[in-house]
Amino acid sequence: MGQPVNTDYRTELKVPKEPKVPQEFWWSVLLEGIIAIIIGIFLLYEPIATTILLIQILAIFWLLEGIFSVIKALVFTKDGKWKLVSGILSIIAGAVILMYPVISPYIVLSLLIIFIGILALVNGAVIITSALKGGGWGVGILGALTIVLGLLLLTNSFAGIIVLPWIFGIFFVIGGIGAVIWGIKMRA
Repeated sequence: MGQPVNTDYRTELKVPKEPKVPQEFWWSVLLEGIIAIIIGIFLLYEPIATTILLIQILAIFWLLEGIFSVIKALVFTKDGKWKLVSGILSIIAGAVILMYPVISPYIVLSLLIIFIGILALVNGAVIITSALKGGGWGVGILGALTIVLGLLLLTNSFAGIIVLPWIFGIFFVIGGIGAVIWGIKMRA
């Protein structure tokens, strides 16, 4: 004796709606895009002076952030050893950069180039590993080119320092144009 099976049922699929972007912040995205375009144009037109200015702004930010971190570690937390160490290092970095405004951009950019070079080597190795696991020749070539880029940056960091402001300038202009378009779309 079998149990009767009800075959007359319907399954409704609920399609999720697209997430709504808050329209009240369209102006901030637009403003961010305009500022990015302006910084990008300055980096392309006058890369040395703009880089020095941007690194000075970064130093002021590090100095202020370090002061607030130290205060927060000493006053508001009982076990804030790492926050205290981080704050002290930020204060030292900000102060050194502000004391040596001409040399500090070279040092900061050198460290950034070394970081990007190491990151390129690691990413290239990961990409080649992916290619060997079935990613294809195109992925393997991309991984090899990424490793070559990392080696070039690590062996000739001066060339990277010279080119980096222009690369950032191009990225700022392109990203700024994208943000302006996105802000206008958010407004509509």
